[in-house]
Amino acid sequence: MCCSVLPPLVALLLLQLVHVSDGHREDYKYGRQHSEQPGKEHYCSWKCVLFTLQWPGGFCQSLNDQSLCKIPQSVNNWTIHGLWPLKSLHCCDCWPMFHSDVQELEAELTEHWPSLLKTKSSFQFWKEEWKKHGACAACVEGFNSPLRYFQTCLKLRHQFDIHRLLDDAGITPSCDRPYKVEEVHGVLAPHLGDKLEIQCVTDDKDQEVWFQVKIGLSRNLTVGCDHHGDAQGDFAAGSNPVSYPSPGHPCRPGIPFYYLPINHQQPLRPCD
Repeated sequence: MCCSVLPPLVALLLLQLVHVSDGHREDYKYGRQHSEQPGKEHYCSWKCVLFTLQWPGGFCQSLNDQSLCKIPQSVNNWTIHGLWPLKSLHCCDCWPMFHSDVQELEAELTEHWPSLLKTKSSFQFWKEEWKKHGACAACVEGFNSPLRYFQTCLKLRHQFDIHRLLDDAGITPSCDRPYKVEEVHGVLAPHLGDKLEIQCVTDDKDQEVWFQVKIGLSRNLTVGCDHHGDAQGDFAAGSNPVSYPSPGHPCRPGIPFYYLPINHQQPLRPCD
C-alpha cells in the first residue's frame, strides 16, 4: 500500500514546486519586493549611474576588428549602449534573464538598443547588459526586474533625444565638417547636465571620431551625478573596474572631431 500511494504524492509535490517556481519567476518579471532584499540599505551601494548612448556612424571606428561591425537598415539614430551603476557592490549573476522577460519591449529595443556586431544578436547584447549591470542596479525599485530595467532605459532614450538637440543647433553628421567639444557640450549640457562626457575614438587616419555620450544620473535619475575620477569611469561587481569593448576617451578640448554619417552599406568607410 505504501508503494502504491507514494508515487502519486511525490508527483503532486513536484507539481506544486514547479507551480511555485513558475509563479516566482512571473512575479520577478515585474520586480522583486523590498522585503526580499535584507539589508537593502547596505546592499545598494551605488549612487551614480551612467546612461550611455552611442552613435552608429562612429561605432565601427571603436572596434579592434572593424569587419565585425554592422548597422541594421532600420537604425538611423543614436542607440543605447547601456545603463551602468558605478561602484556597485554585492552583484551576482544569479538572476537569469529570459526572452519572455522583454518580449513586450522587443520591437522598441530592436530599434533603440540593437547589437551593432555581426557576432552578437540583439537579445544576446541585452542579456549581457542585464547580467553585468542591470542585476547590479536591481536593488533600486525602478530597476528591480529585467522588464523594469529595460523599460527605464527606453524612457531615458526618449527623454534624451540627442539627435534632435544637435540637429536643432545645426550640428549634423558630416564627412567634411569637424566640430569641437566645446560647441557640442554647449548644446547638450543644458539638457544632459554639466557632467556629461563626450567620447571619441581615433580612427586609422589618426582623426578623432565621435562615437559616444555618457550621461551621469543619480539613483533617482536626475541629471548631473559626478562620476568623474572613477577608474575607467565604470565599476561593477565586486568594485572591480569593468573593461568595456571600446577604446573610447573623452574628446579633447580644442581638438576637432568628426561626427560621421551612418552608411549602412559601408559602415567601416562611411565617407568613401
